[in-house]
Order: sequence, then C-alpha cells, then structure tokens
Amino acid sequence: MLSIALLTISDSRTLENDPSGDLLQQRLIDAGHHLQTRAICPDDRYRIRALVSQWIVDSAVDVVITTGGTGLTGRDGSPEAIGPLLDKTIDGFGELFRMLSFQTIGTSSLQSRCLAGVANGTFIFVLPGSQDAVTTAWERLISAQLNSETHPCNLVQLRSRLKESADQPPT
Repeated sequence: MLSIALLTISDSRTLENDPSGDLLQQRLIDAGHHLQTRAICPDDRYRIRALVSQWIVDSAVDVVITTGGTGLTGRDGSPEAIGPLLDKTIDGFGELFRMLSFQTIGTSSLQSRCLAGVANGTFIFVLPGSQDAVTTAWERLISAQLNSETHPCNLVQLRSRLKESADQPPT
C-alpha cells in the first residue's frame, strides 16, 4: 500500500465538481492504496510548485499524482511547475502514454505534455485533465507500476533505493 497525494490543477473545478479527480481517487483506493490528501489548485505554476513541494518533503507521501494543466494553452503550466522539482524524469511514461492515447484520440495525443519522475524519493505523475486520459494513465501504466506484484519489475521495488547517494555503493 502506498500513500498518494492527489492534485487537480484547474481554474474552474472544485472538490464537488472534479470527475477526473474523483475517478483517480476511486481507482487508487480500489487498488489498495491510501489517499493521503487531495487538493485543487489554480493553474498557476508557482502555487502548483509550492503545494507539490510540500508533499515531496512529507515522508508520509509516497506518490503525487496531478491531473490537468498539461496542454498547450497559455494557462497550462503543470509541466513547467513540476519539471524543475524532479531529480530524475521517467521519460518512458510520457512516451508510452502518448502511444496509448494515439489509439484513442489519434494525432491529438501529441498535444499532451504529461510527464513523470522522482523528487526526493517521491514518485510524481503529471496527467492531463480529461477522464479518458486519467483512465488510460491509471489503468494502462500507473496501476501496474505501483503494484509490487508486477513482473519483471515495478516502481515499488525501487522505493528503498531512491535516495541513494551517487557516491555511496548500494547496501
């Protein structure tokens, strides 16, 4: 079981009107994970960065998942807000997500600037805001990688090594 913080990035959504956030919350609970906290934040890169920064220094949070703000409009700034916080990116996440999305939405998938990475030992997934995108990301990628029984490997088994120092041999 992992402890997950969930953030919806939107200028118009509330906790009472957030279908993508509701969907993610239900899916992570159904998978046996713990919802540590959930919030809504306006599409403002500095407010997003401040909130996510609080979560990545909180030892009670293992994973942060955001939804919204990954498009190309002037207000979309999730990748710019969160990218600088990452110690390492998980490039394959965005590549696979766009490949899977192409099967559903065709070339419109190139507009997705979703990303994933690790910051201070915390996994972070930055997802588009649509329910279809959230469903694709959770069901086809994230759920399996947050399951310790996924073989041949998964992100859960890496957790204990995420904060290793580059100048120290593994224990």
